[in-house]
Amino acid sequence: MFGYILSLKPFYRMSILLVYCIKMNKHTTLFLALSTTGVFAQSLTYPIVDTDVSDFYDHEAIISAPQAGEAFYGQDAHYQGNQPAYTDNGNGTVSDNVTGLMWQKDMGVKRTYAEALIVADTMQLAGYTDWRIPTIKELYSLALFTGRCFGTDAVDLFIDTNFFAHPLGDESIGEREIDAQTWTCTPYNGLTMGGDSSIFGYNFVDGRLKAYPKYNPMSGAPTTMYFRMVRGNLSYGVNSFSDNNDGTITDGATGLMWQQTDDGNTHNWEEALAYAENLSLAGHADWRLPNAKELQSIVDYTRGPQASNSAAIDPLFYCTPTFDYYGNAGQYGYYWTSSPLQDGPAPYTDAVYFCFGQANGEMEAPAGSGNFMLFDAHGAGAQRNDPKAGDTASFPDTFGPQGDVRYVFNYVRCVRNVDTSLAAKEPVWIEKIGLYPNPASAQIHIQLGAIYPSVMVTLMDMRGTLIRTLHAEKSNALLMQVADVPRGIYALRIEVGRMVLYRELILE
Repeated sequence: MFGYILSLKPFYRMSILLVYCIKMNKHTTLFLALSTTGVFAQSLTYPIVDTDVSDFYDHEAIISAPQAGEAFYGQDAHYQGNQPAYTDNGNGTVSDNVTGLMWQKDMGVKRTYAEALIVADTMQLAGYTDWRIPTIKELYSLALFTGRCFGTDAVDLFIDTNFFAHPLGDESIGEREIDAQTWTCTPYNGLTMGGDSSIFGYNFVDGRLKAYPKYNPMSGAPTTMYFRMVRGNLSYGVNSFSDNNDGTITDGATGLMWQQTDDGNTHNWEEALAYAENLSLAGHADWRLPNAKELQSIVDYTRGPQASNSAAIDPLFYCTPTFDYYGNAGQYGYYWTSSPLQDGPAPYTDAVYFCFGQANGEMEAPAGSGNFMLFDAHGAGAQRNDPKAGDTASFPDTFGPQGDVRYVFNYVRCVRNVDTSLAAKEPVWIEKIGLYPNPASAQIHIQLGAIYPSVMVTLMDMRGTLIRTLHAEKSNALLMQVADVPRGIYALRIEVGRMVLYRELILE
């Protein structure tokens, strides 16, 4: 419903003065913040979109919601942030109402990286000419961890298919269904598999992030991938860190405060949740284990063991140095998140982690030789998944086609929302806006309370699909006819200059 948020507890990731929101359904919550650049979830330049996770898990099953103090409390579904909220613009583009980014709805065919650069440079989709290949942080903003795969087969995609068209791999030409990865413009500043120049991408079919070779390792031909072009909010994915000199780091771009150093110990997933929930640091006791998208926000993809002899994170942070699977120094740990990764016949056993060191895998090289080697298989900054539990006699081990090293006992870096104590006061222009009748049947009167140079009113359904638009100049009132619109709940977007308001509208 419409209103302002004075207590930010239910929306802990918002570090702002004013928010207006409509909870449309499980997948769509529309947020308003006043911004000079349009509709953003908040005044932050890098707002983190929630993972959409609502189920609760133990080590191997879905469970009822744990209560504070109980085992498995503090996982992803306990903390609901900026819920995914999109608008289908009806012109081949989709606007993300949280991030301020506009996306290409349909990616078309696979392309080489060189071809994608040309496409982005010449694209005029929906009349815009400023399209670009997204960064890995921009692309990852679209990831939903309600997805599920079964090995190489798709089950539920890790993207909202109500708004985005996403293909599967073409099995008729020998591809697997998971061979539908989406590339970005973020290079890996190292080599994967011992010699491959690679570029980071995300797989919306299997839910994993890694660096993919720019050229086919066997043929040398340029690799082809899908590209989803983006425009808008050039600041998205750019951090603004400050050292609080108390063991914490604040990111002014995301509104999150981070534990500056891990505790030097490794934990299974249940232990990681408990450690975060019980942490008291810098006078704060509301720390938690970050979800996948929060933790990815502090990965520095310009750094890593190969690029900078360091972890893939800003030097303000400290990562405990560790040893690789073969006992060699120079590695940095894998860090747990609170998010699940559903795959295979036992889909509830794993959770997401990020590699702040090399994402190692053990493979036979050459094949059939009996000689096994450890490679940086996926790149520092990759996102994979581990079993949530196991015994130290069985782990670490290796698993999968690229021999991913699974530790199970991983590191933890906790997060919390930045404090905000400023109360919100409703702006005068919003106080004067009236909408009646509501519920309505035939027409809606929109009273603005003042004459404005330009007003745009847009009616959208629960999925964000455009239904009707009105535009007026030098007007203080508009009348919208809705007799032919199906009965239901809608969102009315009222744009006055560069200020935007959403109101819930019921047609009956």
